[in-house]
Amino acid sequence: MSQLKSLTSLDGRYQKSVEELRDIFSEFGLMKSRVFVEVQWFKFLAADLKVFTVANDKLKEIDHIVDGFDLKDAQEIKDIEKTTNHDVKAVEYFLKKKFVALGLEELQEWIHFSCTSADINNTSYALMLKEGRGFLLNSFQETLTRCEDLAKQYKSVPMMSRTHGQPATPTTVGKEFVNFAWRIKRELEILERLPIEAKFNGATGSFNAHHFVYPDIDWIQASQKYLSEYLGVTPLLYTIQINPNNYISELLHCLIRLSSILIDLDRDMWGYISLGYFKQKLKAGEVGSSTMPHKVNPIDFENSEGNLGLGISLMQHLSTKLLNSRFQRDLTDSTVMRNLGAVFGYVLLGIKSTQKGLNKIDINEEGIAADLNNNWELLAEPIQTVMRVYGEENPYEKLKELTRGVKISQKELVAFVDNLKNVPEDVKQRMRALTPSSYVGVAEQLVDRYFA
Repeated sequence: MSQLKSLTSLDGRYQKSVEELRDIFSEFGLMKSRVFVEVQWFKFLAADLKVFTVANDKLKEIDHIVDGFDLKDAQEIKDIEKTTNHDVKAVEYFLKKKFVALGLEELQEWIHFSCTSADINNTSYALMLKEGRGFLLNSFQETLTRCEDLAKQYKSVPMMSRTHGQPATPTTVGKEFVNFAWRIKRELEILERLPIEAKFNGATGSFNAHHFVYPDIDWIQASQKYLSEYLGVTPLLYTIQINPNNYISELLHCLIRLSSILIDLDRDMWGYISLGYFKQKLKAGEVGSSTMPHKVNPIDFENSEGNLGLGISLMQHLSTKLLNSRFQRDLTDSTVMRNLGAVFGYVLLGIKSTQKGLNKIDINEEGIAADLNNNWELLAEPIQTVMRVYGEENPYEKLKELTRGVKISQKELVAFVDNLKNVPEDVKQRMRALTPSSYVGVAEQLVDRYFA
């Protein structure tokens, strides 16, 4: 019943499809990341900066606070927040309560030492995005692998191209899949290389409180070490109170491009299914229309296009909005960042729908071949090109007169070739033997080169 009353499809209809993101981007996931960041900072202060000491056995018990963090703990933080009306302060009080229970009351004030809430939040989101990126990389990789498999499988199957929706120079089915594989692969390499950046430098980015109480500590170096070694993120030095979020903008722009590439693939597959180039595997019990029993609709590609479009819209807003903040801080970034889970959810849902669609297709070689055999005018391109080479008069214009807007047969094309005056006979023989299905250039070699 709770799913039936969900405000978004991600928590309702499609809940199972995005389940793996729930522990990362939910309120629970954010709380757990905050607890981890606070505990790691406490350990760093003790182990590396040595501003206080704590026994090893107690450190293990502190680690268990993170390792054992569960929904009961999250609810306790929410209950504290009812009083504080501040989510990060609620985490601090939760940890202090845990420290008292562990007999570490004298060390509880080292929790959240010299931190602003933005220190905790920006690092928490960085960790969440790092993990979420891993899920999307794996999911996009599965789509890439499927495109590559289809490219290999159909490398040698000739297919008529369509430019402006009209018959155009033939290609192969495999070559068209490898086009998408190359585009996806290119963006995945960029996505994987993008740094996940975080700052940990106090209220306005200059380590003011840190430096005042411990002027002899190199806080710039300390911050870099904590972020890189304890959290595994790229340190930022030049910030206001909040992370400038350039890295999030870069990450989202890369995901926008990847999502747009998948939409392009979705639309092409939708079109090829409509043309009869591909058939869809049937599943017992499914219906395609409430009134037309014959229908087998390309709904997976349609669902993907719709959800990726939603994701793109959100990412376009976040990627520009998160670069802006009034003076040293306003709160508009905070409420927007809470929608990162929705962004990843819509993108993941789109990826899975595309994969589902690609896994359901079967090629219709007979239909593809029939389309080629019905469009001999496609050979106007190579014939007029040969005519140019051998000095035939007005080659383009003559082929235009013969083929534009009309259907011609092999017989008419051969008769045209026979009447050429300057083309050598051996070249004419090659022209007569040419068919739409054999006029595919080096499409197969391009597929081979991709995999080489």
